[in-house]
Amino acid sequence: MQALTKSWRKAALTSAVFVISVGLQVFGLNYFLIPNSIFSVGINGISQLLSLLVFDAWHLRIPTGLFFLIFNIPIGVMGWKLIGGKFTILSFINAMVVALALIFVPVHPFTTQPLLASLFGGLLVGASVGVALRYGFSTGGFDIISMVVQKRTGKSIGAFNNAVNFVIVLIAGSFIGWQNALYTLIGIYATGRVIDAIYTGYQKLTALIVTSRGPEVIDALHRDLIRGITILPSEGAYTKRESTTLMMVLSRFELFEMQETVRQVDPKAFINFLSTVSVAGEFWDADRQLQMKKSMGPKAVTIDAQLEAEQQLADQLDQLKDED
Repeated sequence: MQALTKSWRKAALTSAVFVISVGLQVFGLNYFLIPNSIFSVGINGISQLLSLLVFDAWHLRIPTGLFFLIFNIPIGVMGWKLIGGKFTILSFINAMVVALALIFVPVHPFTTQPLLASLFGGLLVGASVGVALRYGFSTGGFDIISMVVQKRTGKSIGAFNNAVNFVIVLIAGSFIGWQNALYTLIGIYATGRVIDAIYTGYQKLTALIVTSRGPEVIDALHRDLIRGITILPSEGAYTKRESTTLMMVLSRFELFEMQETVRQVDPKAFINFLSTVSVAGEFWDADRQLQMKKSMGPKAVTIDAQLEAEQQLADQLDQLKDED
């Protein structure tokens, strides 16, 4: 029953975040960036440029959302065929909804001050991308391409994304004016800062969990999170009662799930969080954790089962390296 309730809560939260992400992006584009000829990042910026170029060359007013839709259909199909998964599906649906909203929601300048438009437009688009990434999907476009390249090659296309944004700025400067290009830079910077502030999956912290129900908490954490746990025997200085202190390093993205898991087993557990500057050694990312969960199976919740699954996964990875 608790698992069902947790699943429904997670689904409701994801749906709410989905709507918020779509609304923020459409509002930022149609009310700040597009009416002031200030360009966004990635596929959004390319779609804006093509819309303006088509109008300048053939006097055809094609909405930005239509170009956004055209780009994201093949990208979404490619992502589904190559990697599949919840991330790709939600990202593709998000991109389609945003594209349709950009087409049908009227473009109206909320402000005609380009500095305010670039700043607030960038903040809204960044917030849209940040909340989407934090809850397991993206706004489509290059995010799906990045995921495909990362899963297939293990490499990042961050340099490619930066190059595309640089080209957008250059075209904007030569086509519309360098003033708009500079405002575009402000918007891109604001977008990046907000994404970093909201999406904290890459940030690490150390959790110290003091509990009187150590074995039960450990089993629950191993079931829900694939993270190493160090057991430290402890004793209360005032009560003189024996307890167990669990130390684990996790990403901020996993913070909510860890707290929920611990509270369900031991509502009186004391949890202290410490900022982690850096981690040396093997710290598994989300893809490796997912592979581990598949190796463990739905009933493998013991430590021995996790160790066995870890060994199986390591053997599979070694085999793939040998084949390459």
